[in-house]
Amino acid sequence: MTSTSGNGRPLLNRRLAEFGTTIFAEMSALAVKTGAINLGQGFPDTDGPEEIREAAVRALRDGRGNQYPPGPGIPELRTAIAAHQERRYALSYDPDREVLVTAGATEAIAASLLALVEPGDEVIALEPYYDSYAASIALAGGKRVPVTLHPDSAAGRFRLDLDELRDAITPRTRLLLLNTPHNPTGTVLTRDELTQIAALAVERDLLVITDEVYEHLVFDDGDGTAHIPLASFPGMRERTVTIGSAGKTFSFTGWKVGWVTATPELVTAVRSAKQFLTYVSSGPFQYAIAEALALPDTYFSAFREDMRAKRDLLGAGLTAAGFEVYRPAGTYFITTDISPLGESDGFAFCRSLPERIGVVAIPNAVFYDDPKAGRGQVRFAFCKRETVLREAVARLGQL
Repeated sequence: MTSTSGNGRPLLNRRLAEFGTTIFAEMSALAVKTGAINLGQGFPDTDGPEEIREAAVRALRDGRGNQYPPGPGIPELRTAIAAHQERRYALSYDPDREVLVTAGATEAIAASLLALVEPGDEVIALEPYYDSYAASIALAGGKRVPVTLHPDSAAGRFRLDLDELRDAITPRTRLLLLNTPHNPTGTVLTRDELTQIAALAVERDLLVITDEVYEHLVFDDGDGTAHIPLASFPGMRERTVTIGSAGKTFSFTGWKVGWVTATPELVTAVRSAKQFLTYVSSGPFQYAIAEALALPDTYFSAFREDMRAKRDLLGAGLTAAGFEVYRPAGTYFITTDISPLGESDGFAFCRSLPERIGVVAIPNAVFYDDPKAGRGQVRFAFCKRETVLREAVARLGQL
């Protein structure tokens, strides 16, 4: 079939014309073709807790969730999500009216934007950003307005310029789309930054969607860094849609269990869009994640410390190989600058790396509206087995 219809009109919706095959698919195909170590796409190479996997098996065998689960999610999971928010952050949500289970965080983001954004509305997002943000804003007919996080070589991190954020807001701005801990830079917004963002949202009467899927992967390196939900700040509970996910915390990314917590009015709006996307999903896995969220604190701390050790292992290897490394305060990604290696084009570098040394990475330019802004940046994932990371470090040393 041709790419246009009989009248010459493109088959693909014009709102999606700029979005082709994702870079993740391209680089993963390269990994398979070359047998390279895939540090590109962010998924673990081991499963999560055995008792949670067995909980899913038990649900399957007991016939729980094998048919359509309730539209908002099973009561057990909604109750567990509400209890998690209360226990972790002292945020109280009614599991029957203020919690919605989704097909992963990606659907939660899409449903929230489709529900809350109308054609012509402006959506401010921190750049670089997860690629589904741009596509979901486009599907809703909104206009994305990037506010760029700037690399700070001296501090070894990326920083938000709050003046730039304020200047980006116009009378057409509908909402802010925030991601903290931030993929791909690993930045965790500080209490002071979040306080100012909250005050700005209240002052300009803006809605906020916060993508907090890496909430349990914040590495306190002795500087007091911690994940603080934006909804916990004054005036934000009633205007914030908070998005969470089981995949990143429990290493079962294929189960696709995410959620939204917000006021009844906001949840109703998001559910109105979500019901026409997947309607429901992940039936038996919802029962397993309900048990996972009730795991003791020792699970979450051990998970975090394991990832911290892997971060430090890969970070040291990248530094030794000649990269400039921006040490992530959260997530399981490391962003690097390739200019010390005499390289300037992240796309060309990543496409040649599998053949050169057998490692796959992702060029950060795909996460920017202006590709020049991230042209020399490359992202590596460290959510892999230690033996795999050590082999990757050895190969990177060949550079």
